[in-house]
Amino acid sequence: MGGALPTLLLILAGVLVGGTWSLYRQGAPKAAVLVTAALAVLATVAGVLRLLPENG
Repeated sequence: MGGALPTLLLILAGVLVGGTWSLYRQGAPKAAVLVTAALAVLATVAGVLRLLPENG
């Protein structure tokens, strides 16, 4: 699952970004928008870090 995990994380990040935008446009509570945005950022960072080569 080494090659699939970064792809899945980046797909999840895309879905979360879309969800964040949808929540924002619908006027959802700010806390819900911020939590969803934070999860999107975390998924993106995790996906990109998984793509970096290991040291050692």
